[in-house]
Amino acid sequence: MPIRQACGRDDLTRPKFDVTVERNGYAWWYVDGISEDGEKAISIIGFIGSVFSPWYYWSGRKNPQNHVCINVALYGKGWRWTMTERGQKQLAQSPDCLRIGPSSFTWEKDHLVIEFNEYSIPHFDRVKGTVKIFPENITNIECNLLPDNSHIWRPFAPTSRIEVQINRPGWNWHGHGYFDANFGSSALEKDFSYWTWGRFPSNNGSVAFYDALPRKNNPLHLAIRFKRNGEIEPIETPPPITRMPRSLWLVKRTTRSDLGFKPRQIKHMLDAPFYTRSAIETSILGERVTGVHEALDLNRFANPALKPLLAVKAPRYTW
Repeated sequence: MPIRQACGRDDLTRPKFDVTVERNGYAWWYVDGISEDGEKAISIIGFIGSVFSPWYYWSGRKNPQNHVCINVALYGKGWRWTMTERGQKQLAQSPDCLRIGPSSFTWEKDHLVIEFNEYSIPHFDRVKGTVKIFPENITNIECNLLPDNSHIWRPFAPTSRIEVQINRPGWNWHGHGYFDANFGSSALEKDFSYWTWGRFPSNNGSVAFYDALPRKNNPLHLAIRFKRNGEIEPIETPPPITRMPRSLWLVKRTTRSDLGFKPRQIKHMLDAPFYTRSAIETSILGERVTGVHEALDLNRFANPALKPLLAVKAPRYTW
C-alpha cells in the first residue's frame, strides 16, 4: 500500500500554504462537513492550478498561479455554489495563509479558519462567512496515487469537528468535518480514467477509501483507518467494491460496503456531467456509517466539448 511519511513540503505536523506549484501541476486543500442533524453540508476547496478549470486547460497549463480559486458549495435548503477563478495578482501565499481574492485559508495554532466573500452562480448573490475545522489529530502520512509521485494525497485531519457561520438563514451549525490536500505535477485526466473517494466517521475515528483506475498502471486501492488516538492503520482486507445507482448525469458510482449491505445516497450534494458528490450510508467492517463520497469520470472530463459549460459554472475574474 503506497503510504509513507509526509515529505517535501514541510507539512508533517500542520498544513503549509506556501508550496511551489510547477508548470502543468496543481495543489488543492479540501474541507467538507455535515451538520449533526444531517440537513446541511458544505465543501470548500482552495486551488492553485485549478484542476477543473477550462481557463487553465485553454492556457496550456503554463502558469498554475494564474489559475486560482476558492470554491464554496453549500448543500441543503438555501444551497449556493461559488467558483470564481482569479489571476496571479490575486494570489498571496505564506506558510500560514492562502489568500485568493477576498477569501482565505489560515492555520491558527491548532485549527483551520476559512473566510470567504464570494458571489454565487446562478443566484448572483453574496456568500460570506467563516468556517473552522478543529482536527482531533494531524496525521503524518501521505499516499502516492501513482508510483512516480505525480499525484499525492495528504490526509491532514480525517477526523475533525466543523463550525459553520454563513450570512444565510439557518447556516450557523456544527458537525463532523474533514480536511485533506492533493498535490500533482500533471493533469488528472492524463493519468486517470476514473476514481472514487469516500470518508466516513466511525466509532473510533474515521475510515477513508481511494479506488482509482490509472491509465498506465494497475488499479489503485487505498483503505485506511484513522483512530482517535492518532494511530493510522491500513485496512488489509477492506469490504468489496459495490455498485450504487448512477448519478443524475449517469456517472457510474461505486463504494466500499460489507457483503449483504446495499449502500444508499442520504443527501444529494453535487452533480456534474463528469463528477458527483453525495452523502451516503454504507457498512464498513460491521459498522453502519454515513459520510461523503465522490465519483469522478475523467474520460468524460477529458472531452473538450465540456469546457465551455464549465466556464459558465466557474467564471474567471482577474481585476
